[in-house]
Amino acid sequence: MLRRHARTACTVLAAAGLALAGLQAGSATAAPHGEDRVPTVRTAADALGAASAQPELLRALQRDLGLTRAQAENRLANEAEAGARAAGLRLDLGGAFAGAWVDGAESGTLTVATTRAADAPAIRASGARAEVVTHALTALERAKETLDRAATAEAPVRYVDVRANVLVVEEARAGAGARLLAATGVPRDLVKVVRTAEAPRPLYDLRGGDAYYMNGSGRCSVGFPITKGTTQGFATAGHCGRAGTSTSGFNQVAQGSFQASVFPGNDMAWVATNSNWTATPYVKGSGGANVQVTGSVLQPVGSSVCRSGSTTGWHCGTVQQHNTSVTYPEGTISGVTRTTVCAEPGDSGGSYISGSQAQGVTSGGSGNCSSGGTTFFQPLNPILQNYGLTLKTTTDPGPGPGPGEPEPGGTWAAGKVYKAGDTVTYGGATYRCLQGHQAQTGWEPSKVPALWQRV
Repeated sequence: MLRRHARTACTVLAAAGLALAGLQAGSATAAPHGEDRVPTVRTAADALGAASAQPELLRALQRDLGLTRAQAENRLANEAEAGARAAGLRLDLGGAFAGAWVDGAESGTLTVATTRAADAPAIRASGARAEVVTHALTALERAKETLDRAATAEAPVRYVDVRANVLVVEEARAGAGARLLAATGVPRDLVKVVRTAEAPRPLYDLRGGDAYYMNGSGRCSVGFPITKGTTQGFATAGHCGRAGTSTSGFNQVAQGSFQASVFPGNDMAWVATNSNWTATPYVKGSGGANVQVTGSVLQPVGSSVCRSGSTTGWHCGTVQQHNTSVTYPEGTISGVTRTTVCAEPGDSGGSYISGSQAQGVTSGGSGNCSSGGTTFFQPLNPILQNYGLTLKTTTDPGPGPGPGEPEPGGTWAAGKVYKAGDTVTYGGATYRCLQGHQAQTGWEPSKVPALWQRV
């Protein structure tokens, strides 16, 4: 008898999207040299599924973020629109871009930071709040990379706080931050050192339970169902197993094996399952309900996000920083996202989702779900790209080209992972990617101005 993969494979929760009240990310975009404007096709909220959030997601946001249902609905739509607008401004500002974030109970305010005062009028004209700061995001990220190469567990976490325009180093031992700066030569004015009482650790255990088991003993949580050709499987955390590690499901029935794994450096892996398990486009919500996944657009700082794991179920919080580096006892991982969502051992590998957009898989953290904590997730798109995986989604392909729209054709391809700044051709026009995502039918460049800008 076939067992549906989603019953075990998606120990996740869902939560937010990304948008901004009043920002129409789907509005017409002016083409250069007086060419015709690209017609509005779908708003960001519609394209990313924020406009049709499921009740399980809304209830989780109400519970964990203290919102009313109307506020939760508005927040998801606002975050989707804000993410699209911030992505376009980042490309337009170039090297002066210094970060973007959303604020407010409904994420109703988008702030975009720049090092050039002359950029402020254009930022405000887009509907965002402008903030002029000293350090460009690229300068702070380069400094973080320098610290990452020399960091030890005495200074376990490094990230750029875009709101404060500073590189933060968390030290577990007094003086560790200063010693790291002295050893690397990173200027002190770029860095803020803060003391942390707890060091993050990978969130797996050996106690048994549900979700999936590695070699019949250790337990982790399944991330997002995927396919690779005709093979069914799921993405999960690299620290849960190595290539060849066998897995069994929540019911201890033989499931599959790890095909590839990276940890430390990153925290990514994927498991191929046998024919008794079928990948579905869902994650496990409250009470075992299916929560749909429609894409993989990474959401901006300040956005709501929810996580579900085999130990603690689902919990929500917000995105604090992207591109964070964490030094676990096993080594350093880079490129993870820091969040306020709690987690505990056994939750590792489980899904993070914003609205219906898959964000990543649980890596590690500190604290717990009784007193609160900080967790980190490995973004999903690099896993999909690294291993050539296709995320299972429920996205409606939508109608074909409308009047005046270009016909298909060009270098754009469904299933490929695109990052911000990539360019493709489609229907005789060239488009620039605004937000990283895995392309799929229905998200062609001419249809989704929240993801693609005609150039």
